[in-house]
Amino acid sequence: MKRLGLYLIAYFVITMSWAYPWHLIWFHDRYVEWGAMQRAEPIIPLGITAILIQGLVIGHLYPFYNQGDGNPILRGIRFNLIIGLMTYTAMGFATAAKFNINPITPFLLSHTVFQLIQFTLTGAALGWIFRKNAN
Repeated sequence: MKRLGLYLIAYFVITMSWAYPWHLIWFHDRYVEWGAMQRAEPIIPLGITAILIQGLVIGHLYPFYNQGDGNPILRGIRFNLIIGLMTYTAMGFATAAKFNINPITPFLLSHTVFQLIQFTLTGAALGWIFRKNAN
């Protein structure tokens, strides 16, 4: 339970530290141009809720995957990238299918880079927190 709580905190801090500037500062205008952001003011509490649920689910499922030897950081990254594919399909392809995003390719490329980095960083934290010799 302690590891799950630590991971939830790590997932939240890493994701918010990465997602907020990516979506609302660095690439905000591009997302608006593409049609991927349609609210003048995003509903931040809904985004926070999504991040917390993601962190809880990933942290809960990881112990079932975390078997065997090898580098725990790489194991955490690998698992998170697998889980990240699920999130990516909903946030990438499904968003492009539901919203009038144009052009789609730059949106998907940007989203791919964003999520690869997000799930690599949070996966490294996952592996470190759930390593075998952690207290």
